[in-house]
Order: sequence, then C-alpha cells, then structure tokens
Amino acid sequence: MNTFSNRLIRPGVAVLLGLAALGAAHADGGRRMPRDMPQAYTAECAACHTAYSPGLLPARSWQRIMTGLDKHYGTDASLDEATVRQLSTWLQANAGTYKRVNEEPPQDRLTRSAWFARKHDDIPPSVWKHVAIKSPANCGACHTGADRGDFDDDNIRLPAGVSLGLRRFWHD
Repeated sequence: MNTFSNRLIRPGVAVLLGLAALGAAHADGGRRMPRDMPQAYTAECAACHTAYSPGLLPARSWQRIMTGLDKHYGTDASLDEATVRQLSTWLQANAGTYKRVNEEPPQDRLTRSAWFARKHDDIPPSVWKHVAIKSPANCGACHTGADRGDFDDDNIRLPAGVSLGLRRFWHD
C-alpha cells in the first residue's frame, strides 16, 4: 500500500476502533433501556409502574425482586415460572454494574437509592403528592423518555397543574 493510502486508512481505522471501544464501555447500558427488552417486561411490569431500565439496580436487587413477586411492595405480582425465568435472566444480564448502582438500595427500591435521592433532593414532598405525579416512582410523569431509560434533565416536562414556579426543582 502506498503512503497516501495509509494516511487515509489509518485515521478511518482509528475512528472505527474508537467507536468499538465506546460501545464496549457502554455495554453495561447504564440507565438506557436495552434494545432486547422482552415483551413480557412491558406486559407484566409496565402495566402497573414504569418499566425501569435494568441498569438502574444491581443484580442482587433484581434477584430479590423477582423471587419476591408474591409480596411485590404490597401487591401480589406473581408470574408463571417461565416468565419469571425469562425476565430474571434478562434483568440479571442487564443489571447495573457501574459505580452509581453498586449499592443495593433499602428494600431494593430505586427511589430510595442514594443516587436517586441526590438527583431529587430539592423536590418538595408536595410535588411528589401532586395528582399527576402521585409518587417518586412515577418517573414518566416528568421524564418524557423514562420508558427508554432516558432521564436527561433537558427532556423533562411539567405535568399539567404543577406550578411553573417549581420548574427550578427539575434541573441540577
């Protein structure tokens, strides 16, 4: 190969290798919803609450949640054995492993994790009780991309009836 070709190919190879490394670095998925989400996750879990991205909790939390569905935060959310196995496998494979979710939050509640509290510490209790929000677990009330695991502050919308004066609580 001549030197002119080498000068053209090497930067291209470097870019491709950089993109591959970036993809590997984000293999954990973080907060984003994995593309291979089972239909059962939407049908069973999102029927009652936000379908949380598995990367928001560590594997041990998901294991306890899936083995305690008969007592799922005060509700019997039992599923057939095949569905439990399918969802458990998917949740374990996509569980959070990065620094933010190394902790197992109290009662395996995402809303009681240290990072959640830190991100939402300025929001007054009255906001959580607003009729359009109801609880901190209702991520989709404010985060327009919650179903995709997108919690970017730039994509927050205030529910109808929430005072514009409270807008300051939605940004870091």
